[in-house]
Amino acid sequence: MEWRCTWCGKPHAEDDPPCDNCGHNAFEKAIVRQDEREQTDDTDTESDSSNDTATGTETVVDTGTTYVWTCTDCGRVHVKNNPPCSRCGNTTLERTEQTYDDVDEALETASWFAVAKPYTPIIAVVGIVALLFASGIVSPSILPGVGTPSPPDAPGNGTEYNGINLDAVEERANDQLAAARADDNPTPDEGLAAYAEYRNRVLVATEHGDGDRDHELPDPSEFNIDCRTDLVVSHVAPFETTIDADTGEDELVADVTEVVRMLEAGTSEYDVAADGFDLHVGPEGTIYVSYAAC
Repeated sequence: MEWRCTWCGKPHAEDDPPCDNCGHNAFEKAIVRQDEREQTDDTDTESDSSNDTATGTETVVDTGTTYVWTCTDCGRVHVKNNPPCSRCGNTTLERTEQTYDDVDEALETASWFAVAKPYTPIIAVVGIVALLFASGIVSPSILPGVGTPSPPDAPGNGTEYNGINLDAVEERANDQLAAARADDNPTPDEGLAAYAEYRNRVLVATEHGDGDRDHELPDPSEFNIDCRTDLVVSHVAPFETTIDADTGEDELVADVTEVVRMLEAGTSEYDVAADGFDLHVGPEGTIYVSYAAC
């Protein structure tokens, strides 16, 4: 065998490409032993080779066009015509010229900007939210699981009872308190109101036998309370008013406002700047009010 494929190396008896193994169309002389070379009559080839060696030059050999076998279904390239396709199982492979046009494109590395561009809106939203939290414009407590602890369960209801919206009653009572107070009186605080609600729920649950009298209360700092004086907590549980079929929202607002004013008066020895309260109706319509100030 005096010839071999320059691509896969398979030996052939004659210089008659293409290779029947890989389809390549260029052969080269096979390497033979020295004693066999001396017996050949190809003196011109030996002379050219010795001249190249003496001058230190290299002979450039044109290996011709390289062919590969491409799947006609999925396009996967194979070195040999050996169906089926190793990717999709198609039994038809087509002989095609091998090119390297897509090599540069495959080696290109995308910039950080190109990678991040599809996620720009998400990154912008996260940045704005982080800025709002850092600046204090928005409290982290609005996020689930972040901020103030959730109040425990208690009998009755803290949002609605007998058709009366208790949240609306609290809001209206706060408005009346603001109108009645002088400039140096406490202002409503959401953290103190949340703490009062927690304490109120514990009180109601304990009064009705559903709670532990030794219930461990959370630290006020968990409610984002920034007190400049001692924290004052007081309760009216329950007070004279009971919600029944004849109780109206206006009547309840007036009663709650009066109770909170009474609890506020009890803080006269403290220099309080803010306060908050919570309204909860027990299972029998009895009203519980918890108040916190500092």
